[in-house]
Amino acid sequence: MTYTSLQTKNPQDFAYQLNLAHLYGNLMNTYGDNGNVLMIKYVSEKLGAAMTVDIVSIDDPLDPDYYDLIFFGGGQDYEQSLVAKDLPSKRQAVDRFIQNDRVILAICGGFQLLGQYYIQSNGVKIDGIGVMGHYTLNQNNNRFIGDIKIHNEEFDEYYYGFENHQGRTFLSEDEKPLGKVVYGCGNNKEDQTEGVHYKNVFGSYFHGPILARNPQLAYRLVTTALRNKYGQDLDLPAYDDILKDEVAQEYADVKRKVDFDAS
Repeated sequence: MTYTSLQTKNPQDFAYQLNLAHLYGNLMNTYGDNGNVLMIKYVSEKLGAAMTVDIVSIDDPLDPDYYDLIFFGGGQDYEQSLVAKDLPSKRQAVDRFIQNDRVILAICGGFQLLGQYYIQSNGVKIDGIGVMGHYTLNQNNNRFIGDIKIHNEEFDEYYYGFENHQGRTFLSEDEKPLGKVVYGCGNNKEDQTEGVHYKNVFGSYFHGPILARNPQLAYRLVTTALRNKYGQDLDLPAYDDILKDEVAQEYADVKRKVDFDAS
């Protein structure tokens, strides 16, 4: 049964309203990735939008017209196997959501399950729902673990994170990476890609969570969702006006540490 896990207090005091579906939030939450939902809610409120977060899990319907954003986190093999059995029932809704340019953030297992298939560490093939073209292979007795830095050429932004994954993901021709690897392993340690960007879907292997360490990406997700809902000419505060000063020092400290550890 779908239930509300987070909601802005006094939503009547906000100019806008955003609704987020946290797909399988009771099952898919490795390495504190629920922090991404908290960051989306925080940035939404800074931008004047009240936020409601619903857990949409096994046997729950997903209404692609009601929700403005989806967050789909990662899980262990057992939880992902459970989710993979239920996710086809939501395939049509997720595909419609994507084709209507709605915003999705998918991390690790969520990223993999939106694609064609992934191979578990034990060699078992798990079908994704195929709404995107990428696929994921396994590797023997190895994981990609450690700090990582990437550069998104489209936005000219650097993203910092921590990766911990056994899968090797390969993008399709119609998909762009979230960024090119500056250091770290990325999707597969072969083509210098990390994550995916397709329409308004953003996928990544960054844990930590990604949005707490990269608030400019959180700002991009929320402003995109707001303009999708209220019009592209919606006048919103600039990133520098609402976020830069209060996160600048923490962000600089993280950047300095990651760059030092990688040197």
